[in-house]
Amino acid sequence: MTFAATILTLYPEMFPGPLGVSLAGKALSRGDWSCETVQIRDFAKDKHRTVDDTPAGGGAGMVLKADILGPAIESVGEGRPILAMTPRGKPITQARIREIAGGPGVAILCGRFEGFDERIFDHYPQIEQVSLADIVLSGGETAAIAILDACIRLLPGVMGAPDSGVEESYENGLIEYPQYTRPQEWEGRTIPEVLRSGDHAKIAAWRKARSEEDTRLRRPDLWDRYSGDRDQSASDARQKK
Repeated sequence: MTFAATILTLYPEMFPGPLGVSLAGKALSRGDWSCETVQIRDFAKDKHRTVDDTPAGGGAGMVLKADILGPAIESVGEGRPILAMTPRGKPITQARIREIAGGPGVAILCGRFEGFDERIFDHYPQIEQVSLADIVLSGGETAAIAILDACIRLLPGVMGAPDSGVEESYENGLIEYPQYTRPQEWEGRTIPEVLRSGDHAKIAAWRKARSEEDTRLRRPDLWDRYSGDRDQSASDARQKK
């Protein structure tokens, strides 16, 4: 089954962009996924093909119009999740990416200017408002490319090793352990001895400990969630005894 990606945008020339090279590009050539763009401006009703207007209540910038976005959204059809890229959205997670990658595809609505007329979200409650992080981009296209890349790499056969998409950051609630490779010594620094021991149990324990420690120090938000989940699991296990 081909993973079908549809991007609703004012700049269709941005796609597939970097997704046309490397692993994603090879997967696109093989037909593992498809890339379709919808030009939002095609749904404009006036001779100037206007897609935006001044914000109600005043303020800087322009807002994408609901009466233009509605028909554009309707053109996508049903059966796939629809994401709207906006800094007002909920940060997307690796768990959600994996869910999307396991389905038939995704449609992504790319914001511009000051964003969307809020009424489209009231009228289409199925639209998920998502963001990449606590940052503001010039438009949703760059974020859409990142999300598509995250999905495509999880499609069957895209990555070489089956475990490549499992043992990495966020898959188990932690950031990934540090990686090393040859040469054994570089600039006076050596690969940790445990990784050269050949003892797989010790290596696994070291990797887990480093993942936990690095997550605690670098991502306290993830660590609090991970710790809470562990405490809840331990509590549930005690209650079952």
